Amino acid sequence: MLEQLHNFLITTPVSDYRIITILIVCGAVVGFINTIAGMATAISYGLFMMMGLPINVANGTTRVGVLLQFLTTSVIFKKKGYLDMKLGWRVGIPVGCGAIIGALLAAVLQAKIIEIVMAMLLPIMSILLFIDKRKIGAGTSKKVLSQTRANFEQAESNSLSRQTTTSVEQHTKSPDRSIWVTVIFTAIGIYGGFTHSGVGLLIIFSSFFMLGLDMIHSNAIKQFAVTIYTPLALIVFIIYRQVNWPVALIYAIGNIIGGVIGSYASIKGGERFIKIFVTIIIITMSTVLVIKQFNR
Repeated sequence: MLEQLHNFLITTPVSDYRIITILIVCGAVVGFINTIAGMATAISYGLFMMMGLPINVANGTTRVGVLLQFLTTSVIFKKKGYLDMKLGWRVGIPVGCGAIIGALLAAVLQAKIIEIVMAMLLPIMSILLFIDKRKIGAGTSKKVLSQTRANFEQAESNSLSRQTTTSVEQHTKSPDRSIWVTVIFTAIGIYGGFTHSGVGLLIIFSSFFMLGLDMIHSNAIKQFAVTIYTPLALIVFIIYRQVNWPVALIYAIGNIIGGVIGSYASIKGGERFIKIFVTIIIITMSTVLVIKQFNR
């Protein structure tokens, strides 16, 4: 069945209404899952490779939809009041700088090397899907509340009426922590420039632990940071002619639709199913990439 699907995708022109439908529907699913859980860009790679695109072109082609989707969802999070622009730029700038390096690596490396690296990285990254972000977020909130109370009591006893009790600024103002924030988010940007799949989860978890944010605000930072770094990575792929524009633009329509729905949707019981589904896709694609190396 997979072979028949592959033959259909590789022989049917992009202008065919069936291919257009597949691209939009798949793009919507990926956009929705990326907003709710993450890692779904691996599905994009799988689809584009089945359509006959080399992995480096598949990698560049996904970035168009990613940019338009996250630009849209960033606006939504901003309107809802969850996006702190100052923190957004603080994360987005180092991520963007790192992304240029990662995209250059992905653009100049041989397709075989990229396939091997992705076959190893994506299954490892999928583990992040199963970390309970709500529990971590709740734990972080309790620590923040406890620290704030302690600071308030200390301020009261010392008659320091203007002592700062806001946890985020305390969390990030020290020079040592500031350097680590820059280093870690730059490293995340290098990964994101190389492959988008999973970068959102890295930004979310780093935003909790490095910036002391809760889950909703960390997710808003993710939307903005991806919006900042994606055009920088995309420019690299465009220069190296690794974007299939007809496929990218049609697929982007689905990404935007899925991203908007995901921004407003509330998923409870279905989130676990989504995570398992994405993990199966990732493992399948990684296995195919490994087998492909032995068949050359």
